[in-house]
Amino acid sequence: MGLLYAVAHLSFRRYSTYRAATLAGIFTNCVFGVIICFTYIAVWEQNPTAGGYDVTDALTYVWLGQAMLMTVAMWSGGATDELAGRIRSGDVALDLHRPVSLLGWYLASDLGRAVYHLLSRGVAPTIVGSLLFDLRYPPDVLTWLVFALSVALAVTVSFGVRMLVSASAFWLLDDTGVKQLAAVCATFFSGLTVPLVLFPGWTREVASLLPWASYLQVPADLWLGKLTGLDVLAALGFQAIWTVILLWACHGALILANRKVVVQGG
Repeated sequence: MGLLYAVAHLSFRRYSTYRAATLAGIFTNCVFGVIICFTYIAVWEQNPTAGGYDVTDALTYVWLGQAMLMTVAMWSGGATDELAGRIRSGDVALDLHRPVSLLGWYLASDLGRAVYHLLSRGVAPTIVGSLLFDLRYPPDVLTWLVFALSVALAVTVSFGVRMLVSASAFWLLDDTGVKQLAAVCATFFSGLTVPLVLFPGWTREVASLLPWASYLQVPADLWLGKLTGLDVLAALGFQAIWTVILLWACHGALILANRKVVVQGG
């Protein structure tokens, strides 16, 4: 555990060195947040209760989306991208023979990255959004704690998906196509494009069962108080189940890769 904590800590410090990139990212998040807010205001003026949200819920959802964008690495990024690069270069052969869990190493590194992005590109845009618009906040400490747990699970689910995408390079030699497909799925099925509550009919039910719903829709509903009582436990359970499934799948993929792997460039 001490080693994994050190990996997470060094990952946090590594990302904190890119200050100019962080400031540019915060600015970008704020600009897009404002644009989307005015779009949502126009939508909710036509239907004030769309998806069971009022306009305050909708505007809050926008800034939660901007906060979660880099925290969960919505489209890709983080330690898992490095794994794909090491597979292509052949350096992964060394990683597979080190006396350290490859999965644990990359998960710890990604958690360090996520904490940094949450505290920087997560908190800063939300503060800007609260200054410009009327937003909704959790009413009590318990809701804040539940939301924090949900965010941690969201990051882990996202890591599982991204790890599988990068691991596909063991067999495909290049994960670019799979990464692009995963990014499209994350964009639509996480609720980033529009909240899943606005999806029509059966598409909403299907999207809500996919792992990408853990990225944004579930944490947002917990923040907004749309889930209460046993529904809160069900939402966290949903994220936890996908975490177990995806980490187990990652573990299995790495075992298969370790048994038979084609090393490129080495």
